[in-house]
Amino acid sequence: MAIPLRHSDPTSMQAELRTFFVTTSTWQSRYLFQSDQLARLLMDVLLHYRDEGKYRLHDFVVMPNHLHLLFKLTQQISVEKAVQFIKGGFSYRAKRELGFAGEVWHRGFSEFRIFGAESYLSRKQYIHQNPVKERLVTTAEGWEYSSAHHRFMLDPIPEYLRA
Repeated sequence: MAIPLRHSDPTSMQAELRTFFVTTSTWQSRYLFQSDQLARLLMDVLLHYRDEGKYRLHDFVVMPNHLHLLFKLTQQISVEKAVQFIKGGFSYRAKRELGFAGEVWHRGFSEFRIFGAESYLSRKQYIHQNPVKERLVTTAEGWEYSSAHHRFMLDPIPEYLRA
């Protein structure tokens, strides 16, 4: 199996230009995050690594069987490492704190590098509308496992992405 090409080498680009839209799915697309406990734990993990300075978190949505993120990486970390922190940190805590047994994540993830304000706003809108599109709620603000819910203190939009 070929290793996917990633455009995240922290030494080859300016840190302020390293904003990504990332998607990762659960093992066999199982609806693990329909469990309130698991969804809340995943959000806690996202905020924990953000608070540790691993990345700046701009938007996210935890869907029943996948996760979407919009984040900016620090100069010291690659997109692979950031996703590894999230997926590995969640798996470890789910097993330790909740006694969860079995596989959690599908191998790998997809990423799209954000270069401009239009792309950023498009991905932000996609994240917010994903639960509405899937008919889980009628408004984006109604999905409590999303940054659209407004109870989360997120990082500001990078200056170079402001319209």
